Amino acid sequence: MVKKYKIIYNRTECIGAGACAAIAPDRWLMVAGGKADLIDGKEISAGMWEAIVEADEKQIKLLIESADACPVKVIHIIDLETDKQII
Repeated sequence: MVKKYKIIYNRTECIGAGACAAIAPDRWLMVAGGKADLIDGKEISAGMWEAIVEADEKQIKLLIESADACPVKVIHIIDLETDKQII
């Protein structure tokens, strides 16, 4: 089943570890300057990015893994159906 999620990413606090991009390369891209870019994301305020994504169980598992692997915990995922933060 496909559901909608919001990814919130604090790019300012990103340290460029690259774990997110290694786990979910279809959502994260490491760029010059050593930080990750949230693919299809938009900057909602200085350094804060978000994306609304539709994901099935396999895809959301990868997104959760990518957020969990971040050593500085700057990636958060919200289930838009329940409005609860998953991670």
